[in-house]
Amino acid sequence: MKRSSAKSPFDMLRKVENIEKEVMGLKLTLLKNLTPTGRKIVSLKGTLKGVVITEEDISLAKKSLYSKIGA
Repeated sequence: MKRSSAKSPFDMLRKVENIEKEVMGLKLTLLKNLTPTGRKIVSLKGTLKGVVITEEDISLAKKSLYSKIGA
């Protein structure tokens, strides 16, 4: 990151406010990209009819999922 020398605390405050605005703009851009595109939502209801999911299955799925994100 570029380091700049601010002349006063007010200059620093102004720079922080500008950074906050940029971050908010980035957040809004990301949120707009994450919104649904009008595609039809596919229902998975009934896909696993008759399948019994145990607590062990859920635990194994969580371990598998979270191991990939490093948590």
